[in-house]
Amino acid sequence: MTTRVFVVDDHDVIRRGIAALVAAEDDLELVGEAASVAEALAWVPRAEPHVAVLDVRLPDGNGVELCRELQSQLPELRCLMLTSFDDHEALMDAIMAGAAGFVLKGVVSQELVSAIRTAGAGRSLLSPQKTEAMLTWLRKEQEEADPLRVLTARERQVLELIGEGLTNREVAKRMFLAEKTIKNYVSQMLAKLAMRHRSEAAVLATELRLDRDSRNKR
Repeated sequence: MTTRVFVVDDHDVIRRGIAALVAAEDDLELVGEAASVAEALAWVPRAEPHVAVLDVRLPDGNGVELCRELQSQLPELRCLMLTSFDDHEALMDAIMAGAAGFVLKGVVSQELVSAIRTAGAGRSLLSPQKTEAMLTWLRKEQEEADPLRVLTARERQVLELIGEGLTNREVAKRMFLAEKTIKNYVSQMLAKLAMRHRSEAAVLATELRLDRDSRNKR
């Protein structure tokens, strides 16, 4: 079966180069080109391609949002994202938008043609290496988003109780520990969070609790 291909890239040389590659293959058919999101939204549905090769960066938007919009109109369309750099954040966004794969502009011609064929056949272009790189990036992002990642479970518990306005003595009673032990936990906690005063920890705990409550209500 011939795979119908539409190419979206604002760089004329790149777009025409990909178009020429597609046109030269017997099992691929070039059904259209566009240089912007607006043009793509106008012409891709009419062309009814099997695969859309989309540049991630476009002058009037981005390929990820374009991918999401096109697939809402054409559920069977396979989108292949094209970018000039290895961007894990863009990769994650593209996957969430339903893209079939992610290809760097630096790949050799036959690799791009092979990627188009793979997408057209309904298979994913995410290699095990690419998947692992994305998961590593996600884990790092999650760790950096948690300001309390350096604290132990006990220290986190002490911080939460301080955020409720409890004194060290009250925290000690709540946790069934000696007040001296709680003082040690507080000192360790402040050092890890690069804070000098207990009041700073209380403010942080309150902010985190309010943020958590806000997200839970959404």
